Amino acid sequence: MRTGLALAAVLMSLNAVQATAQEQSGEPRSRPASELLQPPRKGAIASPITDRFALRVSYFAPSVETFMRLDPESSAIQGTELVAEDDLGLEDRPTQARVEMMIRMRERNRLRVDFYKLTRYGDMVLNRPIAFGDQIFVVNDRVQTLLDWRELGLTYTRSLLHSERFEIGLGLGIALLEAKARGEVQARNIREQEDGVAPYPTFALDATWRISSRWSLNLRGQTFTAHSRDIEATKSDYHGDVQYRWRRNFTFGLGYSSLQLKADVLPNGEPGRQTGRLDQDISGPEFFVRASF
Repeated sequence: MRTGLALAAVLMSLNAVQATAQEQSGEPRSRPASELLQPPRKGAIASPITDRFALRVSYFAPSVETFMRLDPESSAIQGTELVAEDDLGLEDRPTQARVEMMIRMRERNRLRVDFYKLTRYGDMVLNRPIAFGDQIFVVNDRVQTLLDWRELGLTYTRSLLHSERFEIGLGLGIALLEAKARGEVQARNIREQEDGVAPYPTFALDATWRISSRWSLNLRGQTFTAHSRDIEATKSDYHGDVQYRWRRNFTFGLGYSSLQLKADVLPNGEPGRQTGRLDQDISGPEFFVRASF
């Protein structure tokens, strides 16, 4: 709740700054709410720069690499370094859907909402012992694994450059990340599970170039780095695509996305030590359709 209130305060502050600038330039300070999502002016070329609302559904086929380790709490023994796709049998080329919605408020303000979910299961007979947390999995154990990642993001950008052909925006975002990892051997009735939910802010930059009346190039990136007594984490989300405006309100696109997470767990802030780590890289092409007005 505190995070949501903080984001709302940021948005209100940005709107207040915009209103002050409009007042100084002689523009009306406020407009009716009904004007916020009005379609582009008559004769304007439809593009991501003029769209007031857009809904995008993507088919995402990434390659996934996951490096992980979790040390036991009860001893100084280090956990096993794992490549989850090789050691636990998790799928390394999953196919997923991504959903994104964009709302433009007046000319220069945009709000983007996106959701991503990646759930993978593994079922593998071990050919080497594995120490994961407080559990030891031995050779010939049949280990069933779950790795679940869900992320809901909300990003606000303000256009520093806005013309008929170019737009560059800078802003802030907030995302809610939920992650779960579980490994179990049913034959011996042992299980180890770790999960958590955390909100985090991001800095965002995006750019659009309308190449022609039907083609556009779109780039964006978001990143976040945090350091606390117990964890060091870096989260990044990069995306680029080329869009073809088939109809005024309908677009096809082909792009490439990269989502990266690096987290090191620290034992009570002791420098130079880790009790666990998770490095995950989800990168690959995506095809999407986009409806807008």
